[in-house]
Amino acid sequence: MKSLWGLSMMMKLMITVFTCLVLCSVMLVTFSDVFRHQLLGATVNVDLKEPKDKLLGGLLTADFDEDSCLSRYQSSLYRKSSPYKPSEYLVSKLRSYEMVHKRCGPGTHAYKEATKNLHGHDDNKNYANKTVGECKYIVWVAVYGLGNRMLTLASVFLYALLTDRVVLVDQSKDTSDLFCEPFPGTSWLLPRDFPLTRQIDGYNKEYLRCYGTMLNNHAINSTLIPQHMYLHILHDSRDEDKMFFCPKDQALIDKVPWLIVKANVYFVPSLWFNPSFRTELVKLFPQKETVFYHLARYLFHPTNQVWGMVTRSYDAYLSRADQTLGIQVRVFSRRAGYFRHVMDQIVACTQRERLLPELATPLTNASRSKKLNAVLVTSLYPEYSNNLKDMYWERPTSTGDVVQVYQPSGERFQQTDKKLHDQKALAEMYLLSLTDNIVTSAGSTFGYVAHSLGGLKPWLLYRPVRGRTPDPPCVRAVSMEPCYLTSPSHGCETRKRIDLATIFPFVRHCEDLWHEGVKLFDDTKDEL
Repeated sequence: MKSLWGLSMMMKLMITVFTCLVLCSVMLVTFSDVFRHQLLGATVNVDLKEPKDKLLGGLLTADFDEDSCLSRYQSSLYRKSSPYKPSEYLVSKLRSYEMVHKRCGPGTHAYKEATKNLHGHDDNKNYANKTVGECKYIVWVAVYGLGNRMLTLASVFLYALLTDRVVLVDQSKDTSDLFCEPFPGTSWLLPRDFPLTRQIDGYNKEYLRCYGTMLNNHAINSTLIPQHMYLHILHDSRDEDKMFFCPKDQALIDKVPWLIVKANVYFVPSLWFNPSFRTELVKLFPQKETVFYHLARYLFHPTNQVWGMVTRSYDAYLSRADQTLGIQVRVFSRRAGYFRHVMDQIVACTQRERLLPELATPLTNASRSKKLNAVLVTSLYPEYSNNLKDMYWERPTSTGDVVQVYQPSGERFQQTDKKLHDQKALAEMYLLSLTDNIVTSAGSTFGYVAHSLGGLKPWLLYRPVRGRTPDPPCVRAVSMEPCYLTSPSHGCETRKRIDLATIFPFVRHCEDLWHEGVKLFDDTKDEL
């Protein structure tokens, strides 16, 4: 009996211990989840009741390791829910492209077969009817500053989607230090042993295989197709160079196995003037002003090093604010530096548009409900942010709100192609894109990327004339699309000069450049 009683007591003790262990485990797990959620909420200031769509409506694929590129799936935590959703057709097109890139990308049999045609210097050989493999390519060459690169790479990628080409990215600059690979299971970087690598830097509009030059020389037709061709889509492009988007010209260009592109302008609007492209583009982008917005969120994911710069700055300076404002200042002047009339313009714009409160007067009754306004300023010159900071430090605001001003860097001069400088520039573009409202400088590709990436319609600072503050100082954009600064001045069938902004209701002149350039707008009434 004693042995049975002892055994019973031991079983009861074991059951009690097991129950305690289970309860402790549950409590630890629950506490861990609560602590993690509280920490996440405090860090990124998100509404945990609202689940975040880390795949951005299907825009992104789930086929990547998250730790290899934290920004790819974390960016949604730092943004408000987007009203702009990618079309199902765009999502399908991107998944199809990813499979093609995996089949045709660097290291594949298809790529090796295609590059065989680039060895040697037989430029007179006709490739019109020659089998050159199952894949066609377009090589993007990095030129000019980071803003230009991002705008042109998105343009080239869209062109590749429309023409069934594979995009390969020149890696002679710092692309891999800035962006993660966007396509799963493959690479978008052009191999360093690419046969034309040593020649590419010297390509210009005088090159015999430049399309505009070939047109002028009558060196291309349906029976005379070269193995590769250079597209010159820069600010100094000739009318002949800009014919690349025309239907008849595309029929020839489509037969060329390899295209090499140098560009520093956002040429997406010109693609809409090709009827065959336009039909496809309408299905890809029913909301026409979302082209760069969707393509940028798909292509451009900052590396972990750059993303660390973004998140640390956001957590320290923006996450706790009731309202955030981004101000990007770029001065286009022969004499660089700080200008008082530009400072006056910034103050006039932000206060006139009620983006920042005015300063208090002795008779002002300040509101008791004080809000925190965080202002992020990006500029090569710190004087703009310092003066704004001093202004709100020395006097209270008329509303009683608190204004805190922050500038991540002020490097005095642009250092294109320097790794750390470009990484800081990319981090600042992303920080600007995370603000609630944004003010950018007219004609600045840096500003175009920042507001378009954030899905923001900016206030655009007009360019000052003869050192005077413009009146009005700024204008609110009605489209978040970037501006095509040097759009074609002629039609496809005639050399007669035309105004491209008058052809379609969804293409208009850019607001910030006094009717220069064109950009895409949404017009729900247009019929294609």
